[in-house]
Amino acid sequence: MTFQQLQLIPPIIKALAKENYTQPTPIQEQAIPPVLAGRDLFGCAQTGTGKTAAFLLPIIQLLSTQQGRPNGKRVIRSLILTPTRELAIQISDNAKAYGCFTNLRYGVIVGGVSQRPQEQLLEQGMDILIATPGRLIDLMNQGFVDLSHVQILVLDEADRMLDMGFIHDMKRIIAKLPVKRQTLFFSATMPPEITSLVNSLLKNPVKIEITPVSSTAERIKQMLYYVDKPNKLLLLIDLLQDKSIASALVFTRTKHGADRVVRGLTKAKITAQAIHGDKSQNARQAALNNFKSGATRLLVATDIAARGIDIEELSHVINYNLPNIPETYVHRIGRTGRAGLSGIAISFCENEEIPYLKDIEKLTKQKIPVVTDHPYPMTMTEPVPATVGADRANGAPSKDGARGHSGKSGGGRRRRRPHAGK
Repeated sequence: MTFQQLQLIPPIIKALAKENYTQPTPIQEQAIPPVLAGRDLFGCAQTGTGKTAAFLLPIIQLLSTQQGRPNGKRVIRSLILTPTRELAIQISDNAKAYGCFTNLRYGVIVGGVSQRPQEQLLEQGMDILIATPGRLIDLMNQGFVDLSHVQILVLDEADRMLDMGFIHDMKRIIAKLPVKRQTLFFSATMPPEITSLVNSLLKNPVKIEITPVSSTAERIKQMLYYVDKPNKLLLLIDLLQDKSIASALVFTRTKHGADRVVRGLTKAKITAQAIHGDKSQNARQAALNNFKSGATRLLVATDIAARGIDIEELSHVINYNLPNIPETYVHRIGRTGRAGLSGIAISFCENEEIPYLKDIEKLTKQKIPVVTDHPYPMTMTEPVPATVGADRANGAPSKDGARGHSGKSGGGRRRRRPHAGK
C-alpha cells in the first residue's frame, strides 16, 4: 500500500515526501479511507503506531477540498482535543508539516502560557484547532470560543483524558458542538467508561484495533531490578556508568520525585532535566528540546507530562517507579523501540510496588526477567522468579541463578561498583 493508493491529494503526497514518509502504517491504511468517506471512527491504538497522521491527513484533505467552505471570524472547522500540552503542540507541528502545501490555518490552545495571543488566534478563526480541555473551557467561559461551525471532532488519547479528570470538561465542550458532525475517537485502552463514551458519541463507527494494549512489543528487551527505595538513585547512577545508555527517558510517579532524581543525578555530574505539570510551558519545551538535541542525557518525567513526547531512536526507558496502572507500563516502554528499532526497558521495583508488578505481568502475559547480580539487592519477602545476569545493556542470561537476593539490602551503603557491561 502507498499513500497514493489511499487517494490522498497531491499537496499532501508532496508534504509526506518532504517528511520522508514512504508508506502508510497499518492504522493509516485502515483509518484514512473511511475518514475520507465521512464515517465516524473509533481507533484503539497505542502511541507510536502512526495514529496522528491517520486522522490529520484525511482531515486536511477534507477541509482543503471542501466547496463553499465557511469563512469569517471565530470560525473553527475541526477541533482536536488532547490531554497534554506536549501532545497538543506535537499534533500542531504535524498538522503544519502535512498541510504545508495547502492554505489551511492551524492553531493550538494550551494552558501554562499567556492567554492573550490565544484570544487573538481564536478571533481570526482557523481550519484546525488543537486544544487541551482545561484551557479551552476557560476561553469558552470568557466568550472567546465559537464551536458552532465544527465539522470534525477528534478525541485523541481519550483514556488519558478520563484518567486526568477531563470527562466533565469534554462533555461540556461536546455539548457546544453541532449535532451533525464527524467524530474520530482514539484510545489506547478500552475501560468501560470509554466504551460508554464511544456508544454515546459515535454513529455507526468504523472500528480499528492496532496492537492490543496487553501485547508488549517483542523488540523491546525488558529487565527488572528489585531494589530498596533508598537505593534506587544509587542504582540508577550505577547503571548510567554504562556509556551505551546515550539517552534515556526516566519515569517517576510524582513531580517532587522527578525533581529529587534530577538533583541527585546532577550531583553525580549526569546531565538531566525534569518535565512535569508544575513546570512552565517554556521550561517544559526547553527541557524537551535539550533532550532531543542530546544536550541533556536524561529526561525525568511523570506520566502526564510524558504524553506527546516523541523521541526518535530513544534506546532506553527506565521506570524509576512502577506505575499503579498496568496499561501505563505498556505506554511507557513503548516510547522506545519505535519505527522498527530495538529498545531496552529497565524497571526498578521496591517492596510496595510488587503488587503493581504482578498486575503488569498479568496484563502483558509475560514475566519480566530479573537482574540479580547488582550492588543494591532488595531484602525480599518472597522468592525471586527467573533471572538475568549483569550484562544489562544486552539482557544476556545470567549463569548464577538468584544470587544476590538472599543477602542484605545494602542499607543505603554504597557498594563497590562493578565494571559497566560486565
